[in-house]
Amino acid sequence: MAGVHYCFHAIGKLMRQRTCFLCEDNTCLKDTLYSSMQLNELLHTFARHPQVGALAKVVCDGKPALTHLQGLQASAAAVAFAALSERKQKAERPFLIILNDEEEAGYFYHDLTQMLGDEMALFYPSTYRRAVKYAQRDAANEILRTEVLNRLSAQHNKAGMLFVVTFPAALSERVAPLKDMADNTLHLQTGSEYDLTELTKRLAAIGFARKDYVYEPGEFAVRGSILDVYSYASEYPFRIDFFGDEVDSIRTFEVQTQLSKDKKKEVSIVPDTEQHAREALVPFTDYLPDNTVLVVKDLGYVHDAIERIYNEGFARQAQQELEAASEMEEAEQLARLKKESLLTTSEAFLRGVAHLQRINIGAQPLGEAQTVIRFNTSPQPLYHKNFDLLKQNLSQFKADGYDIYILADSAKQTERLQSIFEEMNTASQLFKPVLRTLHGGFSDNDLKVCCFTDHQIFDRFHKYNLKSDHARDAKMALSLKELMQFEPGDYVVHIDHGVGRFAGLVRMPGNDGEMQEMIKLTYKNDDAVYVSIHSLHKVSKYKGKDGEPPRISNLGTGAWDKLKERTKKKIKDIARDLIKLYSQRKEEKGYAFSPDSFMQHELEAGFAYEDTPDQLRVTQEVKKDMESSKPMDRLVCGDVGFGKTEIAVRAAMKAAADNKQVAVLVPTTVLALQHYKTFASRLKDFPVRVDYLTRARSTAQTKKILADLAKGDINIVVGTHKLIGKSVKWHDLGLLIIDEEQKFGVAVKEKLRQLKVNVDTLTMSATPIPRTLQFSLMGARDFSVIQTPPPNRRPIQTEIHTFSHEVIAEAINFEMSRNGQVYIVTNRVASLQSLANLVHKYVPDARIATGHGQMPPDQLEKVIMGFVNYDYDVLISTTIVENGIDVPNANTIIIDAAHHFGLSDLHQMRGRVGRGSRKAFCYLIAPPLAMLPDESRRRLEAIENFSDLGSGIHIAMQDLDIRGAGNLLGSEQSGFIADLGYETYQKILAEAVTELKNDEFADLYADELKKTGHLSGEKFVDDCTVECDLHAYFPETYVPGATERMLLYRELDSLSGNDDEMAAFRQRMEDRFGPLPPEGEELLRIVPLRALGRKLGAERLTLKNRRMVLYFVSNTESAFYRSDTFERIINFATASYQRCKLDENRGHRRMIINDVPTVESALITLKNIVGTDHKA
Repeated sequence: MAGVHYCFHAIGKLMRQRTCFLCEDNTCLKDTLYSSMQLNELLHTFARHPQVGALAKVVCDGKPALTHLQGLQASAAAVAFAALSERKQKAERPFLIILNDEEEAGYFYHDLTQMLGDEMALFYPSTYRRAVKYAQRDAANEILRTEVLNRLSAQHNKAGMLFVVTFPAALSERVAPLKDMADNTLHLQTGSEYDLTELTKRLAAIGFARKDYVYEPGEFAVRGSILDVYSYASEYPFRIDFFGDEVDSIRTFEVQTQLSKDKKKEVSIVPDTEQHAREALVPFTDYLPDNTVLVVKDLGYVHDAIERIYNEGFARQAQQELEAASEMEEAEQLARLKKESLLTTSEAFLRGVAHLQRINIGAQPLGEAQTVIRFNTSPQPLYHKNFDLLKQNLSQFKADGYDIYILADSAKQTERLQSIFEEMNTASQLFKPVLRTLHGGFSDNDLKVCCFTDHQIFDRFHKYNLKSDHARDAKMALSLKELMQFEPGDYVVHIDHGVGRFAGLVRMPGNDGEMQEMIKLTYKNDDAVYVSIHSLHKVSKYKGKDGEPPRISNLGTGAWDKLKERTKKKIKDIARDLIKLYSQRKEEKGYAFSPDSFMQHELEAGFAYEDTPDQLRVTQEVKKDMESSKPMDRLVCGDVGFGKTEIAVRAAMKAAADNKQVAVLVPTTVLALQHYKTFASRLKDFPVRVDYLTRARSTAQTKKILADLAKGDINIVVGTHKLIGKSVKWHDLGLLIIDEEQKFGVAVKEKLRQLKVNVDTLTMSATPIPRTLQFSLMGARDFSVIQTPPPNRRPIQTEIHTFSHEVIAEAINFEMSRNGQVYIVTNRVASLQSLANLVHKYVPDARIATGHGQMPPDQLEKVIMGFVNYDYDVLISTTIVENGIDVPNANTIIIDAAHHFGLSDLHQMRGRVGRGSRKAFCYLIAPPLAMLPDESRRRLEAIENFSDLGSGIHIAMQDLDIRGAGNLLGSEQSGFIADLGYETYQKILAEAVTELKNDEFADLYADELKKTGHLSGEKFVDDCTVECDLHAYFPETYVPGATERMLLYRELDSLSGNDDEMAAFRQRMEDRFGPLPPEGEELLRIVPLRALGRKLGAERLTLKNRRMVLYFVSNTESAFYRSDTFERIINFATASYQRCKLDENRGHRRMIINDVPTVESALITLKNIVGTDHKA
């Protein structure tokens, strides 16, 4: 990859010759141009290392008993062991690598998998979510554990190299005996014969639960000839397809989508052996083959840690959580929670490993080492983003004859480094880029090799991934699915009838006496509406504010239609203003900023985290707006902690580079100070002056700042609404950045509006604005949405507990022991004092502050500033404090009465912690889950499983969307949303904006209308309703479970009907359920039929008694009747006059076509009419 720029010319020349010397096309050239080295290629180099040779000899000879490896720094130990796999003489032995805690072990495991893949390296975690004593099991961890046990028991029969990485807490638990494991494991392979009924009985006997669909380990499902089963020793569940009794194919599948992934030849199915063990449990060391090599960092520490865990046993807390069970079960559970039966003593552990060959990689071995192998490595120096120092240092290494490799997870990072070096006029041949990274960079002074990591150069947090992350996602998928499902009794909205309740799927006899599947909705006075499964798109789940039930509509009174009209009128007023402002800005001239400078590159490369694709996209959008001569007015929405501020910093730098001033406007003094600190620290190495202006500044300071602003000495100023006051004179204002615009008063907004017309404006909001709103408002406002959470943020450890002072005291003590701070949040002002007293009693040395929304604002601000400045350890407050403040030092949040909060509140409060590089904790205090209503339980489980920031959680966060809509369109809108339900509101919004564009603002959007050219029926008809009495549904034998059928009907109904979409849907169905039955085939054809009906301008289409009727646009004056489309319909009717007639019935124009027995024939007929459309 050396000298990329120089080889471009040569390659360009070759490309023009079109072929390369060696191969007939250009494939090899492309490869050389874009490939950087892979990490495992480095292993060849290390395999030749003399010390690695010595290590290989020790391992192959199996003696001496204790070897000490000295001088292995950072990730060098992982590299040395991985390099053994590249030696000619391979050590076909298992290695058990014990590090001191989960994090060390996780990183060591991550390093090994980056080099060896995940077949040779396995991770053995603890069963429990956190400290063993709380006994909170984690299914995802159990998968990893069982996989290790399964592989180790197989290791007794066949040799091979295997690395198992673990830590004391995992070793302290006992496991099921080897014999149990072997007896209960089922082996299946393709081509063999098994009796499916016997197999299902056997699965049930060894503890698998039968379900309709498989989501968690230990479940299985049978649908026709397909058996789905989730083994405890596999990352993905298996889908086994039978042909008669023969296994036709075995595939793994994704839990979230339930779709197949990879084919397998044979699989073993392992139950949860510990839960169902018949014999007493045994120490883990019983599983180790005698030729295992024990690699340990500090055996003494491991011994002490296991001893400590055993002595602590299980806490009272763990026993309390079992109380909801019956007395019998309780006795059983208590017997099970005995440390004697579940935990290993340190003596037993030492006995278990005493006979193994031991290699020590720590400081000093326990005992006398017979052989010492000395490595000479040093850890990667700290550069703290100082690129001059880096360049100097690398050039020095180069001069000393070292090969320098820089390891990065993405090619983009490598490019960034290269561009920084190029701008410093350093040849980029200084280093060779390597794809995939280790945790800790190092240089090996014997081999003269430097392996440096890019995340250390840029000071980034590096995160390790485990296979179990997958099973956690699956659990999340399940909780989300439950939140999305229609359950009988749920509130739903039908766009024509209003808010009712869902009463389930029912079978109704059709006209010909055949059964049809319908959906029953109940309304006021027990009126019922039956909805065909072809009109499901008109029904949506009611989503209003959390926890407030809606008013149920009264059928036949017209109140619902009035409400819809009223809403539409209100929305039009708001949209009209937005569009006017937009058009006014189109006319104005603004300042066009110049392209990026080298300072801009350096600033962006020094960002502590990796840019997410969204962040990159938004940065690009903002820069493009700034570089154009139209004034920018862009709204950037994204969740707390998704990197909006970083985008603002980059925009500010771009403006400052052109000597324009930047104003950053924020709603509160606390936020102003915080933003000031962020901007100042990000821009400290650049020639830019940043200052802030709030009521916290003295008169003299304010005076000086105002004078400097007028002279143009200050480039960037952060402040509250004082900034746009009369006293502020700008030298040359070029960019206005507004944070949380919805929190400013009307007067401020009015001033902003005048400023905005010709100054570039960037607005930021933390309540995400839903996608649908963006599409509806396109051409009225420029949006950018950041939806992907930043990678490499540490997930926040989230746990549900019952209320106990032990948990609270322990959390606070732990946080204070690392000099951190704690938030305690409760939902009632009344409980603040009692919580404060409790903390004071159990943690007497904690400095406590309380805050709530009913305090005078300046007093509240004082409390918060005090907390930010670390005058307090614990802040006890009501939810009002959730907004905007960032205290990097606060990394534990305790949420009292968590079951009273909505999902988005919980999510936003949790987003307050875990902003820095430390691990953060969130404790949800709630009554035992068994005693909570389903809805609250699901919410808590969902939030506990979404420990990562962002991503999937949005699906469940409709109430956040509602807030977002309120922020954007004015708060009185949330009343309408509550009446109509969120999805209906969106549909009406979209209609309102389209109407405005077509009528009042037609000239503004004339180009848009011109582009679409001839008018097809879709312009006149929003939706075509299909009614049919043919057999079109999914039989229960094909798709078991009403909720699943309902989800599939809804998904099918929301498709647009183009061929690719339909083919993809069909493929998913066949993958999950086998070949479609004839009823299913017909159902799939209805979707394209509806789309074609709409194209032909039909508002309604019926298929009954072998005839099809299309009812056209009801407004007889409509332009539709003068369009080409209608002409084509007339031509078709006259051409096939025998089976077809046009007439008018009660003012409705319609076309009747006879002799249409199936959906298929209906499709062909409509395609013919539309087909003539395309040819014309």
